[in-house]
Amino acid sequence: MTMEKMQKPNLNFLFAILLAISMVATSSAQLQVGFYQSTCPTAESIVTSVVKQANAGTQAGLVRLHFHDCFVRGCDGSVLIASTASNPSERASPINLSLRPQAFAVIDQAKTQLEAACPGIVSCADIVALAARDSAAALGLGITYPVQTGRRDGTVSLASEPLQNVPQFNFTLAQLESTFAGKGLSVTDMVVLSGAHSVGLAHCSSFTNRLYPTVDPTLDPTFASRLLSVCPSADTSSNNPTTSLDVLTPNTLDNKYFVDLLQKRVVMTSDQDLSGSATTLALATTYAAANAAWARLFGASMQKMGKIGVLTGTQGEIRKVCSAFN
Repeated sequence: MTMEKMQKPNLNFLFAILLAISMVATSSAQLQVGFYQSTCPTAESIVTSVVKQANAGTQAGLVRLHFHDCFVRGCDGSVLIASTASNPSERASPINLSLRPQAFAVIDQAKTQLEAACPGIVSCADIVALAARDSAAALGLGITYPVQTGRRDGTVSLASEPLQNVPQFNFTLAQLESTFAGKGLSVTDMVVLSGAHSVGLAHCSSFTNRLYPTVDPTLDPTFASRLLSVCPSADTSSNNPTTSLDVLTPNTLDNKYFVDLLQKRVVMTSDQDLSGSATTLALATTYAAANAAWARLFGASMQKMGKIGVLTGTQGEIRKVCSAFN
């Protein structure tokens, strides 16, 4: 055998090695339940403890925070970044101005405790996902689901992007379906996740379009009168009161939102429009009659949403402080 033949590489062997390395790298970069089990075993219990201390309103805000995070650049914690003079962040977008300050405070509190226990290990994006899960469990009737962790934090947050990505209060059914489909979520996911409007508040500015100059005929008249008493003027620039999204069980994450929907007693256009097709109306009717079925699907859809556009492996960063890039 010549020296040339002896030194000729075995391409099949090299390909097998490279494939194995690639598979390991890909595997390590995937989300998984218990991602922090060896690096920060108390991670999830720390988040749970902090969330349990919050009130129902703040917990509702934490569920919404996760939604607003995932729909812009994926679930990367970009919604948490505070604006600076040189970088107006997502928090400065009009659609995010009503996100609860207390929800951001819970994330910051959890991060402070996690940095003390396991410095530089747990991402802010994962804290948001875990806090939403724990809030849903605290608010809901039988809502439990595992959260896969291993997300990394994004390094971009722009005020211009939320309005381009987050569904708005006056969206039609077609616009809602298009927005959710663009994030890889189905019509069923869309209807199921809309059930999160069983908790939380809505400012008058998000539904006065249904009251002025004339009352939306799809509103139940008695309910319309109630909303008019809350919002006596179409001008909300100096006074923008709030009302509960769900009039039946405002502090419980349950299927009563769908009961409200069928009775034409939901607040926003985007909610009422869910009754606008045979498919979505049938789903809403099913969930209105079966809380357990909806709760199970809500957990599944939250898991699915939590995987939108995630950064893993060596992508992004692990922030030291959730409101600022490293």
